[in-house]
Amino acid sequence: QVQLVESGGGLVQAGWSLRLSCAASGSAFSDRAMAWYRQSPGKQRELVAGITYTGSAIYAEAVEGRFTISRNNAKNSVFLQMDSLKPEDTAVYYCAVYPSTSVLGNPDSWGQGTQVTVSS
Repeated sequence: QVQLVESGGGLVQAGWSLRLSCAASGSAFSDRAMAWYRQSPGKQRELVAGITYTGSAIYAEAVEGRFTISRNNAKNSVFLQMDSLKPEDTAVYYCAVYPSTSVLGNPDSWGQGTQVTVSS
């Protein structure tokens, strides 16, 4: 079982940047895919970005070119650099771990979430 703790959320103005961090503990980490999801009120949780254990990344169309996902396997961490933030990026952001090396299917571990609010 993996425990995940997110940090780095907050309130920013449109156009600003934030960097989210997720620290993992409790199980093998470096061979599993990781991802960031988000959920805003009244909407389903959606995939924002995912990264394989080798560092290959995928992004939702809405954040492509503005967000960057990265990981540090030695420190059991995954990050989400969010630039040029927009009000529609406002959501609770969740770190997640997949049961395999690829970003396929559903994650099997979730963090508690961190709030990101972007004002216009």
